[in-house]
Amino acid sequence: MNNKHHLNLADSEVSSLTSLVSGGHLPAKVFRRATALLELARGKSLHEVAATLNTTYQTVATWRDNYVARGLECLHDRARSGRPVVIDGEQRAKITALACSTPPEGHARWSLRLLADKAVELKYCEAVSHNAVKEILKKTNCSRI
Repeated sequence: MNNKHHLNLADSEVSSLTSLVSGGHLPAKVFRRATALLELARGKSLHEVAATLNTTYQTVATWRDNYVARGLECLHDRARSGRPVVIDGEQRAKITALACSTPPEGHARWSLRLLADKAVELKYCEAVSHNAVKEILKKTNCSRI
């Protein structure tokens, strides 16, 4: 067998992975990654591990490379970047409270556009669209709009 496919795990890592795999309640992707690392440490090749886990050679190679780079943290996905929160919980609460308050003079009730304009005017947020206000209020049971 070719040694470049093998993985050297510390005894503590082997015992951690073994107890993790035999523990039971584990997400499938974590189980597969842990099993792959254990099999590679036992001397199996990437092709053999891929066949055992019914995955591709490249996937097993990626798991191995992630282990080399990150250690056992590779069992779990990294946090993914996403769109940052534009309107936080406190701002949402203020907009909701505003919607449940008495509408301005000359209006029988709040409109979404009126709420959006008032929220910006009161500096609850820099900008908010009427559609964003609609999504915020959809999660409440305020019936004043």
